[in-house]
Amino acid sequence: MLTKEQVIEKLDPVKDPFLHRTLAETGGVVEVIVKEEKEHISIKIAIAKPNTAEQMQLQQEVVKILKEAGVRTVGLRFSQLPDEVIEKFQPQDESALTLLSGNTKTKFLAIASGKGGVGKSTVTVNTAVALAELGKKVGIIDADIYGFSIPDMMGVEKGPTLKGNRIVPVERFGVQMISMGFFVEDNSPVIWRGPRLGKMLKSFFTEVEWDDLDYLLLDLPPGTGDVALSLHGMLPESKEIIVTTPHPTAAFVAARAGQMAIDTNHDIIGVIENMSYFESKVTGEREYVFGQGGGQKLADQLDTELIGQLPLAQPYHEEGSHSSIYQADHPIAKVYAEIASHIIEKF
Repeated sequence: MLTKEQVIEKLDPVKDPFLHRTLAETGGVVEVIVKEEKEHISIKIAIAKPNTAEQMQLQQEVVKILKEAGVRTVGLRFSQLPDEVIEKFQPQDESALTLLSGNTKTKFLAIASGKGGVGKSTVTVNTAVALAELGKKVGIIDADIYGFSIPDMMGVEKGPTLKGNRIVPVERFGVQMISMGFFVEDNSPVIWRGPRLGKMLKSFFTEVEWDDLDYLLLDLPPGTGDVALSLHGMLPESKEIIVTTPHPTAAFVAARAGQMAIDTNHDIIGVIENMSYFESKVTGEREYVFGQGGGQKLADQLDTELIGQLPLAQPYHEEGSHSSIYQADHPIAKVYAEIASHIIEKF
């Protein structure tokens, strides 16, 4: 079993992911408690920016170092370094522009809904791909922290990589993406509270090596909770699309998400009605299984347009693929192409 001094010796060379200085230089190893009877070591580490994706990377590095040294279990806590330490070692290029500075060409488009299960994430990924098909540089932030699904819907199995202290987003179908789903193991639940989530979301804007994007789509969590409200306040300027089903109750609930956008000065550029109908392959007849009129009613209430009505359907089956992206020759892909054209026109 390692002693306290041996633990500090092994961790001192590890670098703070933001300051690029060793924990020895920053005084980052704050506390070490060795419990020999349980073969457990508890450690508190201070870094420049806790509750970020880089913290998770550092956590994995520290645990690996100690387990390779024979420690059975490791408990880690993180805190923030004192301001004077951060200022002393702050990299000179830290003042570079970020997506939240308000001085980039990137246009923000939030995709919102009043409740879960209406197809908001499906709309997000297919709209992003449709914009990319029109020659635009597109990214997605999966801001639905508790219900992240973008990586799975895009058929992505690998996570992002690091470039220095920057996260390189994953790309597929010409769309870059970042998601909480890349930073949890085995589809584990996220049990963080608001402040930590807010810091994590901010890091998606400021610490990810995005290309010079034309559009950044945000898959918002459903409803009007703390995370959605934080994002609305975080963005310098954004337009918004509200997703609903035709059922009157779903549209009624979605109106609250629309009102949040209005209250935070986000411009609603349209409503998308998902699961509008089911079209029989045998007869060609349409069955309105969730009722009719909800999307138009919501658009009228929010003083905007109904820009798309999407039927119940699935992408063509492709061997070895489980993505939710409609192929270019699929009838629904054509609807998404029209939605993408509408978005470009509204910006």
